[in-house]
Amino acid sequence: MTINNFNNIFFIGIAGTGMSAIAQYLQGIGKDVSGSDRYFLADTPNDTKEKLEAETIKCFLQDGSGITDKTDLVVVSTAIEDTVFEVKKAREMNIPILRRSQVLALIAESKKTIAVGGTSGKSTTSAMIFDILQYAGLAPSIISGAGLTSIIREGKIGNAKVGKGEWLVIEADESDGSIVQYHPEIGLLLNIEKDHQEIDELMKIFEIFRNNTKNIFITNRSNKLAAQLSTHGENDFATNSSQKAGYIGINFQQKGFQIQFKVNGTTVNMNTVGKHNMENALAAIAVVNKLGVSFETAAEALAKYEGIFRRHQIIGKKNDVTLIDDYAHNPAKCAASISACQPIAPKVIAWFQPHGYGPTRFLRNDFVQEIVAVLRPEDEIWMSEIFYAGGSAIKDISANDLIIDIQKLGKNAFFVEDRKNLVEELKSHFSEPCVLLLMGARDPGLETFAKEVFEKL
Repeated sequence: MTINNFNNIFFIGIAGTGMSAIAQYLQGIGKDVSGSDRYFLADTPNDTKEKLEAETIKCFLQDGSGITDKTDLVVVSTAIEDTVFEVKKAREMNIPILRRSQVLALIAESKKTIAVGGTSGKSTTSAMIFDILQYAGLAPSIISGAGLTSIIREGKIGNAKVGKGEWLVIEADESDGSIVQYHPEIGLLLNIEKDHQEIDELMKIFEIFRNNTKNIFITNRSNKLAAQLSTHGENDFATNSSQKAGYIGINFQQKGFQIQFKVNGTTVNMNTVGKHNMENALAAIAVVNKLGVSFETAAEALAKYEGIFRRHQIIGKKNDVTLIDDYAHNPAKCAASISACQPIAPKVIAWFQPHGYGPTRFLRNDFVQEIVAVLRPEDEIWMSEIFYAGGSAIKDISANDLIIDIQKLGKNAFFVEDRKNLVEELKSHFSEPCVLLLMGARDPGLETFAKEVFEKL
């Protein structure tokens, strides 16, 4: 089976970030693509729907009307259950049904692929690799988990683009185990931290990813667990010269919203924040250098890097409060996000909305330990209640349980159950100047929430 076996492809849940990216890519290579989503409602505007339709992707209500006798493949995400009416209709019509990750694996087999794996930083690093290769004239393609600002400016969703070159950049997701399906030319492992699964299980999954990589495997020598899967040190990157990697980043500095560092003697300046983004950039440089892109060209491209949607996205500044919106949602990401904001202002007020009762229960102690470790005496952490997307879940934990744990360890921690009340509760906590950092994922309302918070500041 190859992607060439299918021409008329229907996506159930097409508005999801991962689904819309693949849908746009397939439309871009000449497939007839359509889809439905529960967020598509009659007579109700929907930005994602409008942008998909602008790409000539036909959008339907989730009522089955889009699946016809011409449909030769139906694609579903892990969130789509077998009880959904459209899934039942596809089965009755004997139309093949594939998961999103299976379709991405078929696409990856059709191109020379760079697969970016790791617990954190996949979307950002994929974007950096894409931007460098595009700047270097290699005309790459990308299927990403987040919108690239450079593509969003074209009026698109921003998470996919079809280039004329031979290379495709994809994110390889470990959260559902789908990373083991890919056989890339270049495999990149950014880091391994406890997230959706226990460390032992993650190590097994990433080891398969390494073994499936056809040509070059690159890993982060500065991450103890990822370093264990290294194959050739000269391919790897690190932030310490003692770690014997081929690409070493040193002299990290952050001033406000800019970072600077050196890699193998070349100075890199970027309009972004955080030491974690130096690691992401090092990873991108290691990949593109293997494809013949010079350090100087990579540095020039990274100087123009514009970032991706909801990754330390600056919403604005008002009354000496700088509002930043971020996708951070696991312990390591939240800690890195807070740390990256600390050079910007003497006080950081971080707000976090956990998602899912199971994940929050699984990571409770890790969240507490990571956040406590990074908060300065003047910093604060706030949380609102866990985002619940539906389905069967045991609601035996609250975000307030994490707040109480953090308070017991002597940090400034506060719970505001309904996020609508956040700004009102915060007003007496603002000092001049400070950063208000909003963190969370999976909830489609977070973008709107950030705008509402800014209006109320």
